[in-house]
Amino acid sequence: MDRRLLVLALGMFALGTDGFVVAGVLPEIARSLHVGIGAAAQMTTIYAITFALLAPVIAAFGAHVPRKHLLLAGLSIFVIANLGTAIAPTFAIALATRALAGLGAAIFSPTATGSASVIVPPERRGFALAAVITGMTVSTAIGSPIGTIIGGLVDWRWTMVFVAALAAVSWIGVFALLSHIPMLPAISLAKRLAPLADVRVGLTLTTSFLFFTGIYTIYTYFAVVFDRATGGDTTLLGGLLVLWGLAGIASNLLGGRLIDVVGNHKVLTTMLAFVLVDFILLQWTSAHVWTAILAVVFWGGFGWGTVVPLQHRLVGISPPIAPLLLGLNNSAIFFGTTAAGLMGAVGIQVLGVRNLGFIGAGFVALAMIMSELAARKIATFKQKAAVSQSVNFGSANPVEQPEA
Repeated sequence: MDRRLLVLALGMFALGTDGFVVAGVLPEIARSLHVGIGAAAQMTTIYAITFALLAPVIAAFGAHVPRKHLLLAGLSIFVIANLGTAIAPTFAIALATRALAGLGAAIFSPTATGSASVIVPPERRGFALAAVITGMTVSTAIGSPIGTIIGGLVDWRWTMVFVAALAAVSWIGVFALLSHIPMLPAISLAKRLAPLADVRVGLTLTTSFLFFTGIYTIYTYFAVVFDRATGGDTTLLGGLLVLWGLAGIASNLLGGRLIDVVGNHKVLTTMLAFVLVDFILLQWTSAHVWTAILAVVFWGGFGWGTVVPLQHRLVGISPPIAPLLLGLNNSAIFFGTTAAGLMGAVGIQVLGVRNLGFIGAGFVALAMIMSELAARKIATFKQKAAVSQSVNFGSANPVEQPEA
């Protein structure tokens, strides 16, 4: 792989690890900062909402800033923020540093994906984007479990140091290897948000939001949801997280091929249905190691497997503005992560941690409804477009009628 893409992927790996790793060390954070599990989970929430809100704004207003400067600035803020979390003496300070980390991620992530598309020849852009985005996907299988194990063996604060070290290595790589990155055309924030007016886009983004709210309602509290199966064993917990991430990677690799064979709608509906059933059964499957392994593999595989068909659907709606649509989809996912932390905290208080699966299943069910509505709108639009094209073709080539 091109070394320039590798350092960008490493930065995304650090961002992804930071977003996922708190779930693995949540009990340790709660004990250390003397807060409840639900409160501690808001460290993930504030990171996610800062990222989701600021990423499109920074991408728009930072369009005239040299790409390398933005990349280095984002990573610098990210490193400082995670080191700040590592030494935070109070929960309030920890929350503030998590928000600062979200700012660094919001600067780096859209800049990294945009840069990847222009530092390689046009025929390699697809590969470049996939390579950089894979850094975040792989973080679920490698970065988050390693961070969880570090937190269990030493202390959760060293987990944050680990994340900061990953980003620091990426900073060095960007500084040394990315000498010149062509500027991209400036796109205003209004133009970035304009696709939301298309009902097909709105329904698809709503599907992403609802589904990932359901997914992360469980993931944010992973350590306590599966505490009966792990018995508090950090290594076993890390192993479950590895399986979750590996299943997701495998599903992402296979998802595109399945779409080409059976179509987007069937793949997405199947993925959502399996996750729905998995979450409904979670109260019982999370109690024992072997059933927990099956639950995690199905959840990771079919859960992450929705990403490709959702992206495929958005790109199919309007290929010319695909980068904007995919950026909005990322924001929808992070808004879902934000809502999940809050929903999970309320759910634990009202229904108890053992019933979080039902809350997650409820959001997945709503996502299935939105997905079906989106599919019908897309089909209707295609039918109207086909009819319009047929009419236009007919008017352009009229059949001569015999004179009366």
